[in-house]
Amino acid sequence: MTDEEKKLTNRRFYKAGEEASFADAKLNTTPQTESPSYLLAFRDTDFLLREELRPVRFQLELLKTEMLMEEAEIGSTLVVYGSARIPSPEHVEAVRATATTPERAKVVESLIAKSKYYEEARKLAHIASTCAIVEKGMRQFVVCSGGGPSIMEAANRGAMEAGADSIGLNIVLPHEQAPNPYVTPDLSFQFHYFALRKMHFLLRARAVAVFPGGFGTFDEFFELLTLIQTGKMQPIPILLFGRDYWNRVINFQALAEEGVINENDTALFHWVETAEDGWQKIVEFYDLEC
Repeated sequence: MTDEEKKLTNRRFYKAGEEASFADAKLNTTPQTESPSYLLAFRDTDFLLREELRPVRFQLELLKTEMLMEEAEIGSTLVVYGSARIPSPEHVEAVRATATTPERAKVVESLIAKSKYYEEARKLAHIASTCAIVEKGMRQFVVCSGGGPSIMEAANRGAMEAGADSIGLNIVLPHEQAPNPYVTPDLSFQFHYFALRKMHFLLRARAVAVFPGGFGTFDEFFELLTLIQTGKMQPIPILLFGRDYWNRVINFQALAEEGVINENDTALFHWVETAEDGWQKIVEFYDLEC
């Protein structure tokens, strides 16, 4: 035994990767070694995808993103929620060309009218990323989106244009789905479980910007409100962009008047219309100097 091998600090068991390489180098091919049962459990995809392994897959989706975020020194995030259908200003005419019926034209013009929010999401992400706040060696207010198109793309785009990293938490869907090109590749994550994805949205969130959106945005927004309302999560700035849109689709005041929420629950979020106003709310909440 060498002096190096005698050191008390040395490992006495091989790492999993080393064990896997030993398994790959097996000298004999037999019916036993070729059976799926002989595969190392952590390399057996069919085994990992069994129904009974769902709790393990939950843990893996939690751990992978958490560990890589920690390694990337991400201390907190500015999360951006919003529609995957609102066009960027550059694509307005292409979207308008899809209006082949009067009914579709009305819907398209409504979407186009909201393209201003693409620019506001882009500017908000740019402002936060330009500030580049670092605390205790960890990066703060790193922009995080769902990694998809439209408002999500705008957020990642604004960060990239500021020369900063940004996060994309993508989800596997039955139809074609891919991260937008502005997400930092090493911070582009893919999820099977909506629950774990939503957990990662909020684990590091220190502010959330909510833009006009559909069912997915509603789901994320109302879960956030519920967590703060019930005291499961400490208050953070929630920036609600587009008062006209939100008051058209949700009657917050009616909820209070019906008694199903408290009047002060309508103060859990801030109405804002511009990126500058939104960032100012964050600055005031945390007493930032940026």
